Amino acid sequence: MPTHRIYSMSFADVYPHYIAKAERKNRTKKEVHTIITWLTGYSEKQLKKILDDKINFEEFFNNAPKLNPNRRQITGVICGVRVEDIEDPLMQEIRYLDKLIDELAKGKPMEKILRS
Repeated sequence: MPTHRIYSMSFADVYPHYIAKAERKNRTKKEVHTIITWLTGYSEKQLKKILDDKINFEEFFNNAPKLNPNRRQITGVICGVRVEDIEDPLMQEIRYLDKLIDELAKGKPMEKILRS
């Protein structure tokens, strides 16, 4: 899929897949929200508005209140690419989120996912 198509996709269209992936592995929607708020600084209320307004990924990350500086500690492979090697800044942010959800689904403890 071309990068620009991912950027223009609504976060709300992908969000249910994050929840489903977590729940299939006996993790919770609350844990997914914890990851999203840790990564972006959005509050629960702001996240609900983003989902309601169908904000795209580009706006989602560009308007994030406070991207967590510890996100740079996220390493590893997602979609066949090392997240730390992704040169496009927005794509790297998207893949950081993908990687965190993947770690959740694989049973990693929250304190390790959140790089505490």
